[in-house]
Parts: sequence; structure tokens; C-alpha cells
Amino acid sequence: MNIDEIAKMAGVSRTTVSRYLNGGYVAEEKKERIGRVISETGYRPSAQAQMLRTKKTKQIGVILPKINSDSISEMVEGISSVLSSEGYFLLLANTANDESAELNYLDIFSRNKVDGIILIGTVITQAHREAISALSVPFVVAAQRVNGVDCVYYDDYGAAYALTELLLEKGNVFGYIGVREDDKAAGYDRKCGFLAALRDHGKQFDESYSEISMFSMQSGYEQASELFSRHPDTDALFCATDHIAAGALLYLKGAGRRVPEDVIVAGVGDGKLCRVTSPSLTSAHLYYNECGRKAAQMLLERIGGSTPVQEVRLGYQIVERESTSR
Repeated sequence: MNIDEIAKMAGVSRTTVSRYLNGGYVAEEKKERIGRVISETGYRPSAQAQMLRTKKTKQIGVILPKINSDSISEMVEGISSVLSSEGYFLLLANTANDESAELNYLDIFSRNKVDGIILIGTVITQAHREAISALSVPFVVAAQRVNGVDCVYYDDYGAAYALTELLLEKGNVFGYIGVREDDKAAGYDRKCGFLAALRDHGKQFDESYSEISMFSMQSGYEQASELFSRHPDTDALFCATDHIAAGALLYLKGAGRRVPEDVIVAGVGDGKLCRVTSPSLTSAHLYYNECGRKAAQMLLERIGGSTPVQEVRLGYQIVERESTSR
């Protein structure tokens, strides 16, 4: 079955069928006849031919730092819900937190002429900025703020500040387990919010009460062990992610420290994990699915034509659970 046969069966010209397939204007009566023939025959236009006509692949490259993450999967779900409804397909590239792999995929996607790229960002280096500026396809960053680039990001500073204020109501000696600070969102901004809240409430923070963790429960457990072995007087613990906080809860339970009676603990993200830890975990809710949807919508606008650069900051919500309920 080809376009000429569709035209003959529908009693219209080849040009009319072509306009129908490419979203152009077709009179309602002819549109119904063409649609009926296509439905009855199961005709599918050649994707390759459409690409040659429209110069569009209907493919979007999505570069993500890891695949086994609730927050990343929610963002990808949000991206997919918007783009699939517009007929786009996602090409997922998992970098396993390898910055060089991110740069490689930016180049691969650009050279293979996807219609656009979304990068779920972690560390944005000068090499990233140079690669982004050299891209020839529409591009959006999700989960990190990058000046001069279309991006959707969280209010990590505000979330950390508000969460620390909650801890200040009940704690006295503060510990902090964060992540590397060249991850501006999760590392730098969250720590800055934590420190600012302490400072604004007249508390000085001793850096020996802090540790740097990987994004995992195991690392959270290990760093909590280091911190509490050195400073057993810590009675309030801020963790930069929920997984780190969950690892800290496991350590404290094994060490005989009661939560929240002896130590209060909070994380950031408010993923599903928070509801199944024992005790349940207080956290700052970040809108991951909305971030993905907004990034996809922003990319579609960029694909559709020239628009001003957009930098969109999403809000947060503090969700208190058992781990801080003294």
C-alpha cells in the first residue's frame, strides 16, 4: 500500500493525501474519506520518507546520570508523557554518572540529528558549557540551573533552608551528610541553604560535623558511621538525599541510637523510600515529574521556533514524618 493507492481508494488527489499525512489543511469531507481508508487498510506512512520531507526524525535524546533512581524515573516519565503525545520517541542514554559519557552522548545525538536533547544534569563543567554552545539542535537541561540555557531546576537552597528550620525546632547539635559540591543543586545549593538557616538562627557550624557521601544508602551508612563515631553528641542530622538519610537510619538503628528520641533525621527528595523506612523519613518534596514535563514542553517550544531562553525554578514542600516527630 502506498500514497497513490490511498488517494485512488479515497477518490482524492495524491497531493491531498500528502497534505493530510503532514498535518496540512484538507476539507472535512475528504479528510473523513482518507481517514477511513487508512483505518481500513492499516496504512502506515514511511518514517524515512516523512523524515526526508519534514527534516524531522521525531526522536529526542535524553541523557540521564543513572537508571536505578526513583527521581530520574519520575522525570523520564514526565518527559515521556509530554513528548509521546506529540508523536516523539525517546532515546535514553545512561551515563552512570560519568561526565565524559555525557559529553560523548551530546556529540552522538547532535551528529545523528535527533530533533532535540534533554540532559538531566548533575555536574556542569566548562567542557559541558562548550559542548552545549556548539550544539546544532534544540537543548534543555533538567534538574540544574545553567545560565543562558533553557533549564528547569529545583529550589534546592530554599528546600534545604526550610528543612533545617524544622530541625532547629527540635535539635541542638547538627550534623550534615552531603554530596560533592561541584553538583551545584544537590551539593552546593543544599549545603548553602542548610548553613544559612543555622546562621540566621544564631548557630555556628563546625565543618568536622559534616561528611561527603555518594548517592547511595551504603555510602550514607558509612558516612553516618564516620560522623557519629567522631561526634556522638550529634542530635540532628541533615542529609542531602533520601537515600543517604535511609543509610544513616540503618546505621543509627544498629548503633542503638533511637530516631527520633535521640537523633532526628531528614533528607531531600521525598521519594517512595521515605514511606518505607523505619521510622518513616521527613523530607523536602521536589516535583520530579513536573520537572520532566516542563523540560519536555520547553523543548517542544524550542523545536517549534526561536523563543527567549527560559530558566524555570520549581517549588518544594516540607513533609514531616516520624524521623523528626519528637
